[in-house]
Amino acid sequence: MLKGLYTAYSGMVNEQNRMDVLTNNLANAATTGYKSEGATSQTFDNVLAYRIKDEEDGLINDVYIGRTMPGVKIGETYTDYSQGSFRETGNTYDLAISGTGFFTIEYTSRSGETSTMYTRDGGFTLTKEGYLVTKDGDFVMGQGANGQLEKIKLDPNHPASIDTSGLIVQNGQAVAQLKITDFADYEYLEHFGESYYQPVEGAETIEPDCTVRSGYLEASNVQVVREMVELISVTRQYEANQKIIQAYDESLDISVNQLGKLI
Repeated sequence: MLKGLYTAYSGMVNEQNRMDVLTNNLANAATTGYKSEGATSQTFDNVLAYRIKDEEDGLINDVYIGRTMPGVKIGETYTDYSQGSFRETGNTYDLAISGTGFFTIEYTSRSGETSTMYTRDGGFTLTKEGYLVTKDGDFVMGQGANGQLEKIKLDPNHPASIDTSGLIVQNGQAVAQLKITDFADYEYLEHFGESYYQPVEGAETIEPDCTVRSGYLEASNVQVVREMVELISVTRQYEANQKIIQAYDESLDISVNQLGKLI
């Protein structure tokens, strides 16, 4: 009987994790460049453990243990990198990437340490010194003549234009080239804040297949209606597991306090 309690409990914990992911998506439905996340579930008999190199089963046979363990295990949280819709702003320094790839950003932590981050949020602006920065003040990086990353500095007193390749032109001359970076496998990227991504060990950069659109921003790819439907589904499944625990609790109460009572 106690196995049933554990099964229902693990189901509630899993639904709570799904709820956290869904509410985070809804909270970022209006965040520029945000990519929605999803959660998976796995049964314990698939992920609990392996008997590796057990001579009883042969050295080449990996056999699961714990096959009778009940319940569900929280699986991986994945990111949907599909393209979001474009919103026209008319601002030259609002940029959107059509296709694959990320803007390259020099991120500065509170302690003053710098690192390279990547984002789809192209809501940029110019500082009074002429540097192209994000809304948080991090430098947008360009590609120099030698292929090295460099900060993009423009003349704030003159208008600029940005073509579909990311080339920035002022006074009829090319002054900077946006650095768009893409990765062979997005599984090697992890979230950092609302809209930044940072590569982990094993990440491999490739040439992006994209165009840059000036005067547009890429909206979040969160579909609010679908997230709300999922939210209702999670709530109902949580309540179902809760009722199972209540039923087991009533059965245990009868077996302990009534059936075992001496007359």
